[in-house]
This record gives sequence, structure tokens and C-alpha cells, in this order.
Amino acid sequence: MSIFKVFYQENNDEVIVRENTQTIYVEGESEEQVRRYLKDRNYNIEFITKLEGAHLEYEKQSDHFKVEHAE
Repeated sequence: MSIFKVFYQENNDEVIVRENTQTIYVEGESEEQVRRYLKDRNYNIEFITKLEGAHLEYEKQSDHFKVEHAE
């Protein structure tokens, strides 16, 4: 399992505005599994990145680091 950081906008019907970008962390087998897990939320997903090594350790220090589990 890997942890992915998902950058998204709340509403899939609106144009992406960088200042409105939000993030969540999702644990899953692949980016495809994470996208399937989130498809019912109507998010406008901008980007998904796999977190590893020092980058993952840095993100874990954030107060906002709460991981959802894709199933």
C-alpha cells in the first residue's frame, strides 16, 4: 500500500482556481484505485502524487495529515 496526496477542488462543475485547491491523503494500491475511491465525491481532481521517503515523512508532520483508506 502507498499513500497518495490528492489535490482537488470541491466542485467538479467549476473551473479550477489555485487558491481554492484542497488536499487529502489516501492510502491505496494505485492512483487508479484512489480515483475510483473518490469518484462519488464530485471532486475536480487536479493532481495525485505518490508520497515516498523524505516527502512522506515531511507530510506526516503536518497537523492536516489524516489518511483515508481506499477500499
